[in-house]
Amino acid sequence: MSRRRGIPGLSFSWKRALGVSQAQAKLSRQLGIPLSRSGRQRKVGRSLGCCWVLLVPAAGVMLVRLLG
Repeated sequence: MSRRRGIPGLSFSWKRALGVSQAQAKLSRQLGIPLSRSGRQRKVGRSLGCCWVLLVPAAGVMLVRLLG
């Protein structure tokens, strides 16, 4: 097991120091679309979350029509 160097509980982020994180957050809010992959997946999941109740039966009906 490797040991971490440095002071425990103290970390440094060059992105936060240069303001990259803040600029990315502002742009994301203006666009209304998350820039991270997990954020985009969460947004799609939330928007489809209420629709799955309608989509699953509709898909079943279409399968029955195609096969029958």
